Amino acid sequence: MFISDAIAAPAAGAQDPIMGLLPFIIIFVLFYFMLIRPQMKRAKEQKKMVDALQKGDEVITTGGLLGKITKVGEQFVSLEIAENVTIQVQKQTVQTLLPKGTVKSAA
Repeated sequence: MFISDAIAAPAAGAQDPIMGLLPFIIIFVLFYFMLIRPQMKRAKEQKKMVDALQKGDEVITTGGLLGKITKVGEQFVSLEIAENVTIQVQKQTVQTLLPKGTVKSAA
């Protein structure tokens, strides 16, 4: 005896290729607006702040040093972290620009 042929259901219609890519497109758009765009905005603001540094500004570096800028160079700034104690750090390590008078109140 032969096994009878199975009755096949009619083939489903071919799925639209765009519908198959739609979840990936939605995920990319969400990543762009929730992760990539805000990060680019923060990077632009950080670069603008670093470019505007000037003598007398009070800053915190990414390493946690609190100081007052005494000299601004092209790549480096000199920070006075205590009386007669000056160090040089890269401009890009400056994380936060503080309001004037913060260094005196922190001491």
